[in-house]
Parts: sequence; structure tokens; C-alpha cells
Amino acid sequence: MLAYRHAFHAGNHADVLKHVVLVQVLQHMAAKDKPYTHVDTHAGAGGYSLEGRHARKKAEFADGIGRLWGRGDLPPAVATYVALVRRFNDGGKLHQYPGSPAFAQMLLRPIDRLRLYELHPTDHRILDAYLGRHPNTQVALGDGFAALKAELPPPSRRGVVLIDPSYEIKTDYAKVVAALREALARFADAVVVIWYPQLQTLESQQLPRRLQAVADAQAKRGWLHARLTVQRPDARGFGLVGSGMFVVNAPFGLHDTLQAELPFLVDALGQYDGAHYLLEQRAA
Repeated sequence: MLAYRHAFHAGNHADVLKHVVLVQVLQHMAAKDKPYTHVDTHAGAGGYSLEGRHARKKAEFADGIGRLWGRGDLPPAVATYVALVRRFNDGGKLHQYPGSPAFAQMLLRPIDRLRLYELHPTDHRILDAYLGRHPNTQVALGDGFAALKAELPPPSRRGVVLIDPSYEIKTDYAKVVAALREALARFADAVVVIWYPQLQTLESQQLPRRLQAVADAQAKRGWLHARLTVQRPDARGFGLVGSGMFVVNAPFGLHDTLQAELPFLVDALGQYDGAHYLLEQRAA
């Protein structure tokens, strides 16, 4: 697990889907006056150079944020996401990509709380240097799964939990399901946002249904599932063909927003004629 570095994948098609959804969720939370807490269980380094050796090794960002950069026909939610990436680059050329903590820091208000967990020592050190001194922000070197016991329920009884491990170890899939069960048992109103990779493995293919079973039993406001498939697996059946976002207690209006914008992302990010999306929702 500690061998994984997100810098190799920063800004790829999976990051685009993850951050378009996350931005919409956080904007919805900020639409009400009452403060909220955002917990990121696998925060990473907070930001990534797209000119460094990690990102340049496969240049995955070229088929992600790179395909959206400079376009003038972006739909509203995608345009908001790209504008935040521009802000992270000080309005200049695309040379850095913000991680999930950076998006959160740009969107949270002074009254909101940010709780960031990262196990990789190097990424934690970078993250702490970047955000550790911000008001109402805590950066911890620790297991984000285990941290949910201490973080939920939050003081304001409003909260968002982002869970996006690397899934490099198969046990991460079971841990994600257990973490969702734990989060909802402690705080049934929690908005839980889970990213997962779309791979040709049994664990990846079963995960959405396992999450749905937990949400059906415990969530107050149902769930939403969005998946974006952009490429074929390689000749051996391997490769990240797409990714999914599973949102428990999804904010009102998120389904309609994604219904309008996922077709654009299919066209913009699809790498073969069969690129497609899935969007499903179940109300409580």
C-alpha cells in the first residue's frame, strides 16, 4: 500500500470524474449557512506537478484534464471544475493538478472543518506543509478508515466523507464496504462519496452492489452511482478502463447535473467508440 503514489495518475480521466462529482457535492454543502466537516480518508499529497517524472512517466493527465483544458464548450459543472484547476495554476498554463484536499480547501468556507488523513510519509509531509497551517484544518499521518470512529458524527451534524483508497491491495474493497457501514452507523445523515476503479476483476465489479446493499439498509436519503467507461482493457485484460463514484445521501440535484454532463465527458474523454456512462439512483 505504501508503494502507491497518486502522482503517476494525477489528472487522468478517473480524477476528472471524481473531482467533478466532489466539487458539486461540496458546493451543495456550502449552499446552507450551517457549517460542515469534510473528512478525506486517503488525502494524498494535496497537489501534483504535471511536469515531474512521476506524472510524465505515462502522462495520464493528457487523456484527462488535458482534453478539457482550453475548451470553450464546457457544460456548467465541468466548467466549474476546470476553473478550479486554473485557480490552482494561478490562471496560467496547466503545470500542476490539485488533489482532492486542494479542491476542498478552495471550496470550504472559514466556518467549515477539513480533516485529512494520509499514510504515505512523503505524501503526508507534502500535504502537511501545504495545508497543515490553514484554519480549521487538521492533517494526520494515519489510517483514514480507522479515523472515522473519531470524526463521526461531526459537531455540526453535517458532514462529507471522501473515501478513495488506491485499491492496490484487494482487502481495500472490503475495507471500503466496512467503512461505509461504520460511517452510516455513527452518522446516518453523512454524505459519503466513494471512488472506485473500473477493472476487469471480481472485486471491482462487485463493489457497487455491495455498497448499494449497505446504503439500502442504513442510508437516510438513498444513493447515487455514476460510472464513466473510456477505454478497453489491454490485450491481457488489464488496465483502468474507467471509474465510478458512489454517493450515499447524495445532494438534491446531483443526479440531474450528472445526467446532463456525463454525455459530454464520454465524448471528451472516450478513447474508443464504445465509451459510455452509467447513472443510477435510488431514493430512500
